[in-house]
Amino acid sequence: MEYIDFKKEAGELIHQIGEIRKLMDPARKHEELKALESTMNDPSFWNDQNHAKKISKQVSQLRDEIEHIARLESTREELETYLEFLDEEFSEDMLAEAEANLPYIRQFTEKAEIECLLNDKYDHNDALFTIHAGAGGTEAQDWAQMLLRMYMRWAETNKYSFNVIDSLPGEEAGIKSATIEISGNFAYGLLKSEIGIHRLVRMSPFNSQGKRQTSFASVFVYPEFDDDIEVEIDAKDLKIDTYRASGAGGQHVNTTDSAVRITHLPTNIVVSCQNERSQIQNREKAMAILKSRLYQYYEEQREAEKKSQESTKTDIGWGNQIRSYVFQPYQMVKDHRTNHESGQVDKVMDGDLDQFIYAWLKLSAKSRMHG
Repeated sequence: MEYIDFKKEAGELIHQIGEIRKLMDPARKHEELKALESTMNDPSFWNDQNHAKKISKQVSQLRDEIEHIARLESTREELETYLEFLDEEFSEDMLAEAEANLPYIRQFTEKAEIECLLNDKYDHNDALFTIHAGAGGTEAQDWAQMLLRMYMRWAETNKYSFNVIDSLPGEEAGIKSATIEISGNFAYGLLKSEIGIHRLVRMSPFNSQGKRQTSFASVFVYPEFDDDIEVEIDAKDLKIDTYRASGAGGQHVNTTDSAVRITHLPTNIVVSCQNERSQIQNREKAMAILKSRLYQYYEEQREAEKKSQESTKTDIGWGNQIRSYVFQPYQMVKDHRTNHESGQVDKVMDGDLDQFIYAWLKLSAKSRMHG
């Protein structure tokens, strides 16, 4: 890279960081933090445990955001220092060092810009994530499991915690469905971009003729809500079933009917949990998930302009996919909403999803601005 190119790119990044900083409004965040910290210093603060937990979480989020702004500031100063030194006393070594830092700075700045777009009501929340295999038996069930692994790897890379709450194994391989909890700041805001039908094209390992096969799986994402959300659930509206948890075998397999499935009859929303040690714990977790699902369901009913996520549950098949993953005859992952694509299928399947998530969030922000 020539110095003139470095100077141009560094200048653009310095400007971008300045714009992001304005959007992040650090002065307001410091004021909010100060007010919440003084609330926490009140001797009666922990009397209401639920409220205290909520405030503590807000404080933790604000501290993270303020630290983030400080890191952006030091990144901008670093770029300005490089430019200053190189203008005064140019050296190839210094330029090489400055260049080597650019990819990290670019990535960090883009992530900060994306977080500025995540300002919807529940974007900060943890995410409840469901994957369902489409028609096509073992092939589709294997694809659902591949997607599950892809999101697990994405969560690891982003330092989010990942907890499989419930999964239903396929007959021969893969999974018929899975419910996962992904916890971390902006988990829901980022993962809402994944809602829809995901399509796989490959030579099937389950087909002796080695024919090319197309498989589908659906992904739905819901924000997870705190325990103190108020949703009225009438006991007579619930159908509660217990069953034996499915597992891979060995010492952890349950020999009792500890898994719990709850059906909310008026809305036909079904949730299940089997990963806790006892039926009581599974029931509590399933009820918490049901509350989250119902809360969102009623929110969508109230906000008529919002399309209900449930209405997007069209057939898991042709014509409805949001993204295609082609393994053969060529390698390509393409998002049909943004037209963003990558030829590195293996990297994407290993959790390299940010490029697709960011492209969708930027497109959504643009269409909101012009809508």
